[in-house]
Amino acid sequence: MSIGLIALLDDIAGLAKVAAASLDDVAGQAAKAGAKAAGVVIDDAAVTPRYVVGFAAERELPIVGKIAIGSLRNKMLFLLPAALLLQAFAPWAITPLLMLGGAYLCYEGTEKVYEALFPHKAHAHEAKLDADAGDGAALEARKVSSAIKTDFILSAEIMAISLASLPEGSIWTKAIVLAVVAIGITVFVYGGVALIVKADDAGVAMAKNTSASVFGSAIRGFGRALVKGMPVFLQLLAIIGTAAMIWVGGGILVHGLEGYGLPQVAHVIHDAAAGSAKMVPPVGPVVEWIVTAIGSGIVGLVVGAALIPITSYLIAPLWSGLSGLRGKTA
Repeated sequence: MSIGLIALLDDIAGLAKVAAASLDDVAGQAAKAGAKAAGVVIDDAAVTPRYVVGFAAERELPIVGKIAIGSLRNKMLFLLPAALLLQAFAPWAITPLLMLGGAYLCYEGTEKVYEALFPHKAHAHEAKLDADAGDGAALEARKVSSAIKTDFILSAEIMAISLASLPEGSIWTKAIVLAVVAIGITVFVYGGVALIVKADDAGVAMAKNTSASVFGSAIRGFGRALVKGMPVFLQLLAIIGTAAMIWVGGGILVHGLEGYGLPQVAHVIHDAAAGSAKMVPPVGPVVEWIVTAIGSGIVGLVVGAALIPITSYLIAPLWSGLSGLRGKTA
């Protein structure tokens, strides 16, 4: 009996070691996959706060929460199983789907630029797309829906990059790793966004500090600086978010075209970036990244500008007609 018990304990210890090794493997693969997708994660974090700008302070966290839940649903319920199924049965479909999403990002970002440059025309364009934009609750719902749609595209890129970085293995291991990446990135992005949008409230609390000490005075000064600086920072972040949508969308399209045997645009951008980097070796990698982003952004602006009239005069009327038919048949 004692020998059998020892053997059983030995087996259990062996299983525990295998399980620990598997967990370490999953954690390592998840960390590597998350690092590969870091660029898109940063873009996602920059894009999201712009959907909160302009709303009352008490609505900021609920809006971020709704977008975070939608983001997690995007990743876990739709993108994770879709990525695994497409890789297994239709790998050829991944690139065109990503390019379609990239075109949507280009449209969304360029539309914001259009609004800034031509506010009156942009208002008419928005009216064609959403007749209820003036209502507060409808505007919030529309902003949340738009943010979740944008997140879907960015999350698809994150999941595709993460999946491509994984070594060959069982589908269950890949599913677990992608789930860990999805949850970790969602918490990181939307936790950061929540901290950003509520930083001004923290500044108000600091500014009300009544301590007469030097430390208390420093806290009050920092709080006042936060209160004054956060609106400017949020506006700047909104601009960066809009730019990120355009360059990420353009980059997806450029890489997609390269995969279909049309590498000319990618080569022009790469050569310009590499040439610029050689001119300033100390900061070469930074300059190369900036020039690449600018090149992808130009592509994104061209595609987005072409899609604005197409959306206004073709897609929106067709969508309205289909919605009307659904209403009549309901």
